[in-house]
Amino acid sequence: MQQLTLPPLAEGETYIGAIGDASGNLHHVILLPGDNDEATHEAALEWAKSIGGDLPTRIEQAMLWANHRDLFQKDWYWSNEIHHRESGWAWYQDFDIGGQNHHGYRSYGLRARAVRRLPI
Repeated sequence: MQQLTLPPLAEGETYIGAIGDASGNLHHVILLPGDNDEATHEAALEWAKSIGGDLPTRIEQAMLWANHRDLFQKDWYWSNEIHHRESGWAWYQDFDIGGQNHHGYRSYGLRARAVRRLPI
């Protein structure tokens, strides 16, 4: 079994873990410092990109809720995923009680945290 080498972290970053996609490609997930106040989905995506990251996927948000919820306010946070049938909705994670939902109209103002991904 291959030993997983953790990537170097910049100041304020938090290592979240390694995750794979449906094709078996693995990557590290690193939570970037900072918390964006309430913004539309589009504005949150732009903010994350402006600091060198992306909004987390739903699976990454589940990891964040399970292991690092103390790094979040007890509020709703955008994911980077748009609903597969309704382009006006995006998925979000509730960091108060833990649920995920897709009925978040992209025009709503929700919080955001950014992650960066490094291939393994």
